[in-house]
Amino acid sequence: MTGPEAQGAPGAPAPEHLEYRVAHLRDRLAAGDLGELGVRIEVRGEAVLLTGTVPSDRCRDDVRRLAQEQLAGLPVHYDLVVTDSSSPDHAEDLT
Repeated sequence: MTGPEAQGAPGAPAPEHLEYRVAHLRDRLAAGDLGELGVRIEVRGEAVLLTGTVPSDRCRDDVRRLAQEQLAGLPVHYDLVVTDSSSPDHAEDLT
């Protein structure tokens, strides 16, 4: 098939192009300080979903910044949870 029918929806990135961009984002996350994080990246149709838990707001912002740089022009959804690493403000009652 040739012509517009072979290319999918207008303005949609080619599937191999999308996968390449997602793989590059995975490499960038793994190579830096963020490599220890459990952030997962999934392609959902023409959108990308990032899920996982990060230790701070700064890490979440860094992941979002990298994703926006690498996946510019694509719909990206985030489900990134920041863990609460603060000390408890009271003793736990074990009775």
